Amino acid sequence: MSQKNPLISNEKKSSLFVFQKVNYQLFIVSIVIVAIGFFLMMGTEDIYSFAKITLAPLVVILGFAVGFIAILYKPKNKNI
Repeated sequence: MSQKNPLISNEKKSSLFVFQKVNYQLFIVSIVIVAIGFFLMMGTEDIYSFAKITLAPLVVILGFAVGFIAILYKPKNKNI
């Protein structure tokens, strides 16, 4: 019977996560950008203002693009 060592090295522990720290940071930035876009869309100006019709949808699309990049981004390993 072989017993597994309960202590896992940092290298093996970091490999348990699917994403790196940079991916999570980019994903949080994308959530903030999307929230800003929806906040712009919610403004108190008239319904046909530039901010609601043009700027807000572009900001939301930019936020989704950053989220897509956050999922696909693979940081380079400096150890190799």
